[in-house]
Amino acid sequence: MSVIIEELPLAVTPAALFAGLHGLPHAFFLDSGLSVGGLGAYSFIGFDPFLVFTAKGRAITITLDGHTEIHLGDPLAELQSLLRRYHRPQAQCHLIGDTFIPTHAIPFTGGAVGFFGYELCTQLEKIPRTSPDDLPEVPDLAFAFYDGVIAHEHATARTWLVANPVHTTPAPAILARLRAVVTTPPSPNPKCHPLGDTLPLPVPAVPSSNYTPASYTAAIARIKSYIASGDVYQVNLTQRFSTPLPCPPFALYERLRARSAAPFASYLNFGPVQIASSSPERFLRIHGRHVETRPIKGTRRRDPDATTDARLASDLLASPKDRAELLMIVDLERNDLGRVCEYGSVRVTDLWHLESHPTVHHLVANVSGTLRPDCDVIDCLRATFPGGSITGAPKIRAMQIIDELEPRRRHVYTGAIGYIGFDGDCDLNIAIRTLTCTGGRAYYSVGGGIVWDSDPASEYQETLDKGRAMHEALTAI
Repeated sequence: MSVIIEELPLAVTPAALFAGLHGLPHAFFLDSGLSVGGLGAYSFIGFDPFLVFTAKGRAITITLDGHTEIHLGDPLAELQSLLRRYHRPQAQCHLIGDTFIPTHAIPFTGGAVGFFGYELCTQLEKIPRTSPDDLPEVPDLAFAFYDGVIAHEHATARTWLVANPVHTTPAPAILARLRAVVTTPPSPNPKCHPLGDTLPLPVPAVPSSNYTPASYTAAIARIKSYIASGDVYQVNLTQRFSTPLPCPPFALYERLRARSAAPFASYLNFGPVQIASSSPERFLRIHGRHVETRPIKGTRRRDPDATTDARLASDLLASPKDRAELLMIVDLERNDLGRVCEYGSVRVTDLWHLESHPTVHHLVANVSGTLRPDCDVIDCLRATFPGGSITGAPKIRAMQIIDELEPRRRHVYTGAIGYIGFDGDCDLNIAIRTLTCTGGRAYYSVGGGIVWDSDPASEYQETLDKGRAMHEALTAI
């Protein structure tokens, strides 16, 4: 059955469109508000899924057409089974009023959208999680299945309504549902004004960390002792900040977006949890049999003075420490992809490439390969999750040390957010620069790779630089 698409005649930005839709059930916005190096060409919007899948540990909840079932099982195996049930091979898209167009013209035409939380690591490896779970309402993974989405191509400013009738609803009804909401969106919540900074908000509290500078320094010393003992080469250590929400979650996302647009940004309205992310980092992309990951290591702050900003970028490019950190993670990612890719197909490109974002400069690399015919996105996830850039190397030992030293669980942070299409393609970010909103509070974490020659004061400052946009979004009056 063909995917049916209809071009929206309205000239509208996806951000403005989603501002009227964010309160709908399981509304999502995969927001490529900033394109860097060809990344972030499309944005996608969806709501009202026909199936919702969540898991906490081995407790799985599936809501299909309004009916909910709860049972125990392997969450990744069950998610894989659902993806296979609704799988549709890549086909032509039929454009209403026109001819067939290639499927690749719109990279996501419906599928599962959501997140894999870092805590999923316990389902993949024997990793203890002894730190307290103070956010029990946050699932380890949550994906909703959408047979209709809205796609926007930034280069052409064209917007399409997309119907992919994999379930019981026929394509015309899917398009009608999308059309009705787009042309007459729900009344926006007055507390979620598109210009959230202009609202009369309560005086915000300064976000509090679960580390002091002294305790962060002590944790770095402990990591260095493990490095000296030969346990690890690098550990990604993070600190978590939290504060009462100063405004509704979507208004907070708009404030974050204004300060730090990103190629892999997103907003998820998933029941009791809202996720606002401005991630610059791709974790996993699969298109056909081509798979790639794009790790980041190395950070310098941006500076409003052009000369100083250029000096900071040059310093990052020339830094032996940062280049070595990225090289270690690239080697780890090569090994991970090698578990699911055809022999000899794994390649590294763009090594030590500079990417400049609104608040920071980064060093990045691209690692790609050809996925084996017997492997799909879940097999690839099992081989590569969590991303090496946010764990350390060797990965399993680094994660054990993370459990020992970090006072709270990471939850969504350093997991992955994005889509898995009904055609088997996917695009997932690394959930950094990410705010989790639940229970009237906002939580975000920031960290960095600790190696033998790490300077504690510099590492602590780097976390503050990375968290600047989130801090400002939470504290601006």
